[in-house]
Amino acid sequence: MDWFKRHRQRHAQQQPEVPQGAPPEWAPAVEQSYTYGLQNEASDESYEKALEFCEKHSVESSAILPSRTIADIDSNGCSEWRVQAHDSSHVAVVHNSDGKGGLSQIRSKVGCPDTCLLSNLPIVAGQYHFPNDGGVYFEITVNKMTDPSKGGVIAIGTACRPYPSWRLPGWNRLSAGLHLDDFHKFFEDPDGGRPCFPLGSPPIMSVVGHTIGCGYYFSTATMFFTIDGQRLPDAFTGIYLQNRSGIDVYAAVGVSGECDVSVNFGGTFFKWLEGNEWRWRVDRQVRKLSDDVGEQEELPAYSAR
Repeated sequence: MDWFKRHRQRHAQQQPEVPQGAPPEWAPAVEQSYTYGLQNEASDESYEKALEFCEKHSVESSAILPSRTIADIDSNGCSEWRVQAHDSSHVAVVHNSDGKGGLSQIRSKVGCPDTCLLSNLPIVAGQYHFPNDGGVYFEITVNKMTDPSKGGVIAIGTACRPYPSWRLPGWNRLSAGLHLDDFHKFFEDPDGGRPCFPLGSPPIMSVVGHTIGCGYYFSTATMFFTIDGQRLPDAFTGIYLQNRSGIDVYAAVGVSGECDVSVNFGGTFFKWLEGNEWRWRVDRQVRKLSDDVGEQEELPAYSAR
């Protein structure tokens, strides 16, 4: 854990202050950008097809959730979030059957092409109030992943709808992601991404058996990732700020090859301890519309576990 100790100290020294006045603008990460991925590379055909898709389909505008959905969230909290099933024959999504909620399992078959799955509900909802503290957070646990040298990839991040389902998170518009085959991070980056660990190798050789988290801090629009509960240096700052009230952002998980991934929206305890606090719950933001900023924030009326 020496790597985590060194980077936590450096991260604490470099933490940006909450800006006064105008929010921070997004800028490319300072790390070197790669033209090609270190392990796997999508085809030119996939890239061109995604460009056509994005030109044809505009980003969905943010929307107020149906009253029935809000009522279910009031009753069940994070249990209402899950990964949506995919129409691909290569991927199956199973939701927990123990009654806890907030948990999904993704299983992909041998030979599964690049596939991106989104959450059924937004984790950053444009029509709702953005608190000054905290944000949203979710985790995945990798149970199985084909060796990256044989085409195995798992990615975690965010995306707006509609998103080309054959493209991993971070490759196309309004999408961010961390790819676990080479630990490169992407934001609207169709090339090889940027290293999440520019000063050295990742602290783990294989992601199988490990838990990776993705968080988004509202006040600075900062995205960060965690490994086994240890927060990494910020990946991106200032993303989703342009017209943030006009878009909804969904959790995104990508798979390629034979994979087995558990997705946790809060149905069970997070490895990142701070993520278990109310200010990081996925169901917190949608309890208050953006016009209700003068009202006291409603606290959850349920027991998380």
